[in-house]
Amino acid sequence: MFKPTPRGSRRLALSLAATGALLLATVGAAPSASAAANTIPGVDEIVHSPNLTQIANVPKFGAFANESSYNSDLAFQGNYVFAGNYNGFNIFDVSDPSSPQVVSQVVCPGSQGDPSVYGDLLFLAVDAVRSDDSCNSAGGAVSNPAHWEGVRIFDISDKANPRYIKSVRTDCGSHTLTLAPSKDGKDVYVYVQSYGPPANGSGAYCKPPHDKISIIKTPLADPTSSAVVATPVLFPGGGNTNTSGCHDITVYPELDLAAGACMGDGVLMDISDRTNPVILSEVRDTNFAFWHSATFNNAGTKVLFTDELGGGSGAICRSAYRTNQGANAIYDIVGSGASRQLVFKSYFKIPRENTALENCVAHNGSLIPAMGRDIMVQAWYQGGISVIDFTDSSNPVEIAFWERGPLSDTRAVLGGSWSTYWHNGYIYSNDIQKGLDVLKLDDPLTNNARAIAFDELNVQTQPSYPACTTILRGKQNGSLTIKSGVTCMDGVTQNGAIKVNPGAGLIVFDSNLNGSIHAVNASVVSIVESKVNGSVDAIGATIRDSKVNGSVRTS
Repeated sequence: MFKPTPRGSRRLALSLAATGALLLATVGAAPSASAAANTIPGVDEIVHSPNLTQIANVPKFGAFANESSYNSDLAFQGNYVFAGNYNGFNIFDVSDPSSPQVVSQVVCPGSQGDPSVYGDLLFLAVDAVRSDDSCNSAGGAVSNPAHWEGVRIFDISDKANPRYIKSVRTDCGSHTLTLAPSKDGKDVYVYVQSYGPPANGSGAYCKPPHDKISIIKTPLADPTSSAVVATPVLFPGGGNTNTSGCHDITVYPELDLAAGACMGDGVLMDISDRTNPVILSEVRDTNFAFWHSATFNNAGTKVLFTDELGGGSGAICRSAYRTNQGANAIYDIVGSGASRQLVFKSYFKIPRENTALENCVAHNGSLIPAMGRDIMVQAWYQGGISVIDFTDSSNPVEIAFWERGPLSDTRAVLGGSWSTYWHNGYIYSNDIQKGLDVLKLDDPLTNNARAIAFDELNVQTQPSYPACTTILRGKQNGSLTIKSGVTCMDGVTQNGAIKVNPGAGLIVFDSNLNGSIHAVNASVVSIVESKVNGSVDAIGATIRDSKVNGSVRTS
């Protein structure tokens, strides 16, 4: 979010304040979702499609309560949500998603506060010059070589008492950051995206040209030795004239791929050498003003890029703007190896209009791991939340939405959903002004996504999940042997035993299995929200929210 104000004059969002009492809002009944697509709701009124409803809200509180203290990105670890803010971060326990509980609030100012987590570590992006690297610092000047901005690292082994253990200064700070684990599991690399050096060259450690990223290496055995180990220039031949760095990079470690949204350029990169990203394909679009973020599909055959026209503060969801402005652009990845290229397929923009007082543009979202489909939930600031099916990359379709009305009908207030992500069956949204929202999506296309759960999720470090090669529905009579691939069952009544051969997989959701399940060295066996009338013999299997009337051996 936000093109920065000129470096050296960027303002701090909020001074330190004492943490106040926590106020938990009750979620009132929303108006009918039958409102026409272009009906603009009133101030604080909620409209939504019938399949997407809010189940909880935690308002901003304590040191983050002020209007100028913006909520930012989200990260997840099991039943914990880490919610960034320009003044630090909150940790919530969402063991009961309908009633999030505050675990801790860490006050450590320095926009923009995007968090990522890895094991016992939390990495926090700081893109505002500070007088020093401490949490008690004041605003600083980029011309002062003693001042600081970059990445803060916290030990979160005790969620109630996170400890600040290390800082790493990076050129031009850290607008966003992305974790790229090493292949041997000993280190995690931090890709630091930043931009906006002073045109007059007055920055002490932030000078043009800035067509690069910084890469921090964090040894997991000794995170306090974290340091910048590479500053690769991504555009040695010169990028778009609007490009002076990258806003965001999404990595797909399993595929050694990354997609960079680099202001004036969209790029596909090979990151098989974590410290030496190599650009495979570079694209530009005259309809795109500011390449902001990127999301792969699970197969790694598509990338959805966003255009943050207006820097996040513009009212772009109005009839004055075309449907291909401030929108998503979907690209297929064609070819193989070093010859892979990005090929444009279509645009998507939410169909609802906003008022001239509402900032609205495409922003951060994540995949929903629905069986056999490419579906994404996405934040649009005050345009709300949209769920998009882009299985057909030439014809993306919105299948759900949820939106608050404007924050004011007399003045422009920066607000709305900054990041909206799916995590283990629920949608979490960090609203700039309204706090943490939790929503439940109830749709036949996406309910089966509850069969997939992640222990840890940083959306810009995109995880893979088992891909269904066969999807079964309805009644199946007779025994079943899964010889290869992953067979997924969604609402199945299976009358007969199931055998899963080595290397093959089985995912079961909302099904009744009348027969035993036997698997040896399966790639995955997951039984979720189902009933099994028979034994389960499957080492390593996951059985969640299910009933088994028979013996169970999973370990």
